Parts: sequence; structure tokens; C-alpha cells
Amino acid sequence: MQVRMAALVEVGSHAVLDAELAGCRTGEVTLVGRLPRSCGPGQLFLADREFLGVPLWRAFTATGADLLWRVPANRVLPVHKELRDGSWLSSIHANTDPAKRDPDDVRVLAYQLKDTVRTAAAGEYRLVTRLLDARRHPARQLAALYRERWEIESVFAEIKTHQRGTKVVLSSKTPDGVLQQIWAHLLVHHALRELMLTTAATRQIDPDRVSFTETLRSARRSVTVTSGSFPP
Repeated sequence: MQVRMAALVEVGSHAVLDAELAGCRTGEVTLVGRLPRSCGPGQLFLADREFLGVPLWRAFTATGADLLWRVPANRVLPVHKELRDGSWLSSIHANTDPAKRDPDDVRVLAYQLKDTVRTAAAGEYRLVTRLLDARRHPARQLAALYRERWEIESVFAEIKTHQRGTKVVLSSKTPDGVLQQIWAHLLVHHALRELMLTTAATRQIDPDRVSFTETLRSARRSVTVTSGSFPP
């Protein structure tokens, strides 16, 4: 059995805030479409380019959350107004709106990564956001912030490689049992990340400076030596 998971992960703490699980025949966009339930005003959500569709965009913006999503290379984003920081105002439309009568206003940021090979569009990124005010939200700051999206990959590595074990296969033989085991791993990971945040706050350091693997080893020793000392 193969399982597909879509998750919301907090950049600062690396804690998994919500997740959706299903069989591999269920697409990622479908799973992500169930996650706006955990969104709200005052939050900024980052996403990769395969998720930029108007229905999904509207599902998230309807919660009051702000978005900063990467744009597919073939997406045409006309310039409605150029802004002082090099970004521009544009609009996106649903595939069901060929006449383009029901647009969603967006701001587009385009930039290149310095450490990529200079070939056509090799290091080129385009992002869209509903943060339209360039003075309050400069393009350079948003581009730097988007780099943090890749930290979700390290979270998946923590769960699948370090916590579960590289050669460990989930033991359950039923779909419900597999899902239960995955949720158990997610809960343990969240508990570990809460412990790391507490440690960082006590030492007055950035949570990124606290080692996940060392925290995991410490928790395992505590569970082994003193039963019940590390609650689920």
C-alpha cells in the first residue's frame, strides 16, 4: 500500500499543523484542498507551483489567510501596473472563466537565483501573492521568505528517515492500520518539535539551532529508562 500525504508545516517551528492522508490515486491538489480548515487571518501560506489554481487559491483566501505561491513556467501574467520594487499587479482566472470576467487580483514577483546556471529560465522564479502593497511587503523580503518553503522537505526527512528509520516498513497490513501508524508518527514528531521549542526558549536561541536527531535520541532514552516520562 502506498500513501500520499499533504501537510501544513510551520516554517519557524517545523511543526506539522495539519495533514491529509489518502491512497496514491488521490492527487495532491485534492488533499491540499482539504487543508484550508486550518487557515485563518494573520497567516501567510507558501506553496509550490503545482498548486496554483484559482479554485484552490480562493479556498485559502476565503479563510482570510495571505498566500505566496510559486507560478508555473507557462502561466501568462499580464502587467496591469508596475510597482517601484520591480513587482507588478496582475490577475489570475479559473479555467472555467475563458472570458476572464471573474479575476482574482494578485501581485507578481520575478527574480533569479544567483547560484544557478545562467540558461534560459534556469534560475528564474515567479511568485504570486495577495499582499499587494509593495511598501509594506517589499519583493526582496517576500522572495527571501519563500526560500523557507523548502524546509518542509527536511521535516519529511525527519519523520521518514530519522524518526521511522530508513529501512523500517510500516508493520500494519490494513489501510486503516497504516493510516493509524502514520498519524502516530506525526503526533510523535509534533511532540518532539514542541520539546525543541521549549528548549530553544529556555536557552534563548533560534529553534533551528536545536538538533532534531539529538532531541529524538534524548526522548528515546527517556522513554526507555523512565516509563511514562515522555507523554504522547
